[in-house]
This record gives sequence, C-alpha cells and structure tokens, in this order.
Amino acid sequence: MSTTASEAPRPFIRERASLVKKIIYLELRAQRWITIPLAAMNLTWFAKTAITTIFLGRLGEVSLAGGTLGFTFANVTGFSVLIGLCGAMEPICGQGHGAGNRKLLRRTLFMAILLLLVASLPISFLWLKVDKILVMFGQQRDIVILAKRYITYLLPDLVVLSFLCPLKAYLSSQEVTLPTLFSSAVALALHVPLNVILARAKGIQGVAMAIWLSDLAIVVMLASYIYNSERKNEGDDSKMSQEEEGGRWWDQRLGDWLQLLRLSVPCCLTTCLEWWCWEILVLLTGRLPDARRMVEVIAVVLNFDYILYSVMLSLATCASVRVSNELGAGRAQAARNSAYVSLGLSILSGLVGALATVGARGRWGSLFSHDVQVVGGVRKMMVLMALVEVVNFPLAVCGGIVRGTATPLIGMYATVGGFYLVALPLGAALAFKVKLALGGLLLGFLAGATISAAVLVVFVAFKNWDEEAKRAEKLAGLSVEGGEVHIGRELVGGEQLSI
Repeated sequence: MSTTASEAPRPFIRERASLVKKIIYLELRAQRWITIPLAAMNLTWFAKTAITTIFLGRLGEVSLAGGTLGFTFANVTGFSVLIGLCGAMEPICGQGHGAGNRKLLRRTLFMAILLLLVASLPISFLWLKVDKILVMFGQQRDIVILAKRYITYLLPDLVVLSFLCPLKAYLSSQEVTLPTLFSSAVALALHVPLNVILARAKGIQGVAMAIWLSDLAIVVMLASYIYNSERKNEGDDSKMSQEEEGGRWWDQRLGDWLQLLRLSVPCCLTTCLEWWCWEILVLLTGRLPDARRMVEVIAVVLNFDYILYSVMLSLATCASVRVSNELGAGRAQAARNSAYVSLGLSILSGLVGALATVGARGRWGSLFSHDVQVVGGVRKMMVLMALVEVVNFPLAVCGGIVRGTATPLIGMYATVGGFYLVALPLGAALAFKVKLALGGLLLGFLAGATISAAVLVVFVAFKNWDEEAKRAEKLAGLSVEGGEVHIGRELVGGEQLSI
C-alpha cells in the first residue's frame, strides 16, 4: 500500500520534468539566434576600439594619452547618454512587435532619432568646452590640447549615433540581428584602412574621423536593409494603416512623446550611472599608493571584463527582446518563462565567465605589460574580478528583463542603491581606511553588484506577469474583445507552455 502511494506521484513528476525541458529547449532555441549575432557584433565594437587605441599609440605617447582622454570624456558625457536614451525603444518596439503593431515601431524609430538628435546639441556644446573642463580637473595642458582636437573631430559621431542606435534597436526588437552583425563586420574591415589613410594625413584628428566614418557605413547599410525590407511589406502596411486609428506613423501625439520620455529618462540614468561608476573606480585607483602601477593593473583587468561584457550585453538585450515580445503578444506565461530561462542562462554564463577569468589570469597581464609587479597584480585582481563576474551576468540580464517589462525605474533604483550607496563608499573605506588598496575597491564593487542583483532577482521572481501583459496592451496597442487578447503572431510550436 505504501509502495503504491510513493510511486503514484512519479508519472506526474516525469511529466512535469518533460514539460520543463521542452520549455527550456524552445526558449533557448528562440534566444540562440538573437544572442550569438549580438555577442559577435559587440565584439566587433570592442575590436574597433582596440584598433583605434593601436593607431593612437603609433602617433606617440602624448597622442595616445590625449586621444584616450578625449574618448573617455566622449563616452562619459555623450555616448552613454545617447545609448541610454535609446533604451526606451526596447520595451516599446519589443511589445509593439509582439502585438503586430508595425506602425508603433516606425513611429518610435522616428521619435527616437529626433530625441537623440536634440540631445546631441547640448552634448556638442559641452564637447567644445572640453579643454576648459579638463584643465579645471587638473589635466596636463599638452594632453588637453590633443584631447580637444580629437573630440572636436569626433563631433559628427553624435549625429551618426543618433541614427545608428535607433536603427539597431529597431531591428533587434524584432529579433533581426544578422544585418547588424554583417554591417558591423564590414565596418570593422573598413576601419583599418580608414585609420591608415586618415592617421597619416591628419594625425590624431584622422583617427577620430575614422570612428564616425565607419559608424556611418553601418548606418547606410542598416538603413538600406530596412528600406528594402519595408518596401516588400508596403502594400500590406498601407491596407493596415487605413484600418488603424491615429493617422500616419510619423504623426505623434503629446502622449506618445511623454510615454517615450517616461521610459527614456530612467534608461538613460541607469546606463550613465553604471558607466560613470566604473570610471569613478579608475579615478579612485589613481589615488592609491603606487598609483601608476595600480591604474595599469585595473586597466588590464577591465580589458578582459570588456570581452565578457560583450556577451553580457547580448544576453541582457536578448532577455529584453524576448520578454517584451511575449508581453506584447499577450502571452504572460511565455514572458515569465523567457525571463526565468534568461536568468538561469545568465547564472550559468556568469560561472563560465568567472572560470575564464581565473583561467586567463596567468597570461593576460603579460600581453599588456612586462612589469613583473603589474603582471602579478593582474593575476591577483583577476581572481576577485572573477567573483564580480559571477554577479555581473545576472545583474545585466535582470536589467534587460525589467526594461522588457517597461519598468526601467526599478533598474535605476537598484543601480543607485547597489553601486552608489554601497559599492563606492564601502570600496573606498576598504581601500583607504582598511588599506586593502585595489582589492578593497573590487570587494566593494562585489558587494554593491550583489545587492543590486539580489534586488532585481526578487523583483523578477515576484512579478505579476498577468498584470504586465495587461499593461503591455496599452503600450503596444493591443485590442481586447470579449476578454480575449488578439495578437499579431502565432505561438511557438502552436501552444503556450508554462512552467
């Protein structure tokens, strides 16, 4: 009797396990063709940055210092702002694509480009004052002069990125990533000859010009692809537009702009706060004893982190796209499944990234320096950085999930609380008061990242996905009749599965 009772649940358990395996398999298959091309595309971006650094180095140490300073200033005050503002496209376009509302995607693309172009104006004025700002912060005048030349010739990249970022988000929100990968690879191949020609002709100014010219090549290729693909659907879209309310896709109401700004501002703040926090880490490192070696150590360690970040960023974008697409289609349980599978994949990726960091610590430092103390410092700090990577992957992916649910404020609060209220104060105390130096700074960042990740994981775990699907109805323009949600795409495999 007891044997029969104990064996009774087994068929249910086997059926449940089979269902979970099927859900995970279907979700991983859906994510595969988003994550892999995005990771490769992000690697091309870091490769382009490395090529730029190499050509700056060939111009001399002062040019390298001036160009690096100028590019860092551009990253902190310009590129982070534009990329952050564009983050609002992920939930709007992702949910719009899930709902089959192409007019919403096109309208959001148009509005995002205008928003970024407007934001580029004050950034441009700030860049033109870069010499006064850097001198005020104690930078050497000869390096500041070269930084001013570099960033002045980099100004057109603000306009180029105002088109490039929305075009990439427009495609990725529809799970279209191969055109972006192909165009990025072509632009990377063009970047080398452009640097050879322009660096020889105009020096540091030519290296800056090569950046926005290669970015412009991506814009032309992506715009051509979108134009040609949209023309194929022109007939169907014209018929749909006659039936839709709200006029043409380029007609925006005040409410459309308020919705975009409501999402853009916290996305921008989250991105900027994250980028700035790591820059502050480098600045704090410069105040440690033996500052030159410590800065070199953290620079080498972060170079390896940038490689992992390309994978991390692709996983976060993929999570945002999958969750927003499913919510836009009215599939609450499928969105929940996508979030949980993405989170599980991020934990596994974090462990793999940590193992890769530990495995590379013996040789990575010697690739950048022949100083025995620097190489030894890199070997020690990469062990601590491996622990940070374990947390960074889930943190990034949870950030993607909250963007996909159109609640970026949660990510901003987690960033402020974890990094600015914990990581920086605790890291500074451990580094300067407890005398743990660079190790103390990284331990502080480990604690801050852990708290941020924990907050977001709890938020995702206790999220009401049915309520999120209802919220997506308004954002994505779904129609509800008779209690049934009308969606724009078929279910994967013809059924909606739930864990």
